[in-house]
Amino acid sequence: MKKIYLDNASTTSIRPEVVQEMTKIMLEDYGNPSSTHSLGRHSKSILELSRKAIAKSINATAAEIIFTSSATEANNWILRAAVTDIKVTRIITSRMEHHAVLHVIQQLKREFAIEVEYVKTKLDGTIDLTHLVELLSGEGKTLVSLMHVNNETGVILDLERVGMLCREYGVLFHSDTVQSIGKIKIDLQSISIDFLVASAHKFHGPKGIGFAFVKKNSGLQPLIYGGEQEKGLRAGTEPVHQIAGMAKALTMSIDNQEAEMLQIAALKCYLIAQLTTTFPDATFNGGTVGIATILNVLLPFSKDKTAMILFHLDMKGIAVSRGSACQSGSIRPSHVLAEMLSDDDLKKPNLRISLSHYNTIEDIDGLIDGLKSL
Repeated sequence: MKKIYLDNASTTSIRPEVVQEMTKIMLEDYGNPSSTHSLGRHSKSILELSRKAIAKSINATAAEIIFTSSATEANNWILRAAVTDIKVTRIITSRMEHHAVLHVIQQLKREFAIEVEYVKTKLDGTIDLTHLVELLSGEGKTLVSLMHVNNETGVILDLERVGMLCREYGVLFHSDTVQSIGKIKIDLQSISIDFLVASAHKFHGPKGIGFAFVKKNSGLQPLIYGGEQEKGLRAGTEPVHQIAGMAKALTMSIDNQEAEMLQIAALKCYLIAQLTTTFPDATFNGGTVGIATILNVLLPFSKDKTAMILFHLDMKGIAVSRGSACQSGSIRPSHVLAEMLSDDDLKKPNLRISLSHYNTIEDIDGLIDGLKSL
């Protein structure tokens, strides 16, 4: 059975060139980068060249890139340190953020009694910037935390506009850019942002490694204590092979961004056309103009098919999801779609179809055939 993988917002396959890079380092460059002998120094060189490559991809400085085990860890560190170290007393966010942000903020509210404000979202999944401006005028040291691209709907935040507003009101700005890094150009010299996080496995790199951009002189203290790795901000021996793999994956994504995103956008247009032709009553959560890699469709099927749709497609070798893989085991409806849909629509089958440059028209046709057979 041919496998059709359409769940790239959950994770992506590793580029073969990345596997080759990592394999070489694991076999030959295994020194601890903190060691002073030649093997250690060589590993340190690989580490710092990777840091420079990642910094270059977002137009930051190498000193502002801190390696973490994941974007989840980076979000936890930045949000907690903002409260404990920078003395933030108020966080502005949305109810549509990833749980790696929402759950941390809720825990910080319980621990430190910080004020949490939720900016309104429109029915199309976009942030109400007028309401954001109202919230920004409030008192107290404030951090805004809004994701660049929603991982369930693909809706894109105007990062430059929000950054400009945050700077105008003198508040800190943190953004989870997990779904946009490597797919949308991010230039941190033109965007006013204090903290940014990313995860390698979302742009065809390895799992278990990510990074945080932390603006110079931010005042953050470590989440993990121990050695002096990562400028004393993140203790633990760095996984050089994973970091080099991440740098290779991101560099390749940036170098091929225009061509690959045009290819993916064409596939998304074909997907939308096939869905609307086959299921005229289908609607798209968050619309169709978001990031090319993600499409969230509400299908005009009876409610009794909701529970079986993923199982049915999986039996045919088709991998899709109904939302974030991090909560796929939950029987509760998506917290993102709950902000956008009526109670009745929330019970209907929805699919998050997420694409990469490895997908083909044949993959789309296979998905449509699978849905037709329901």
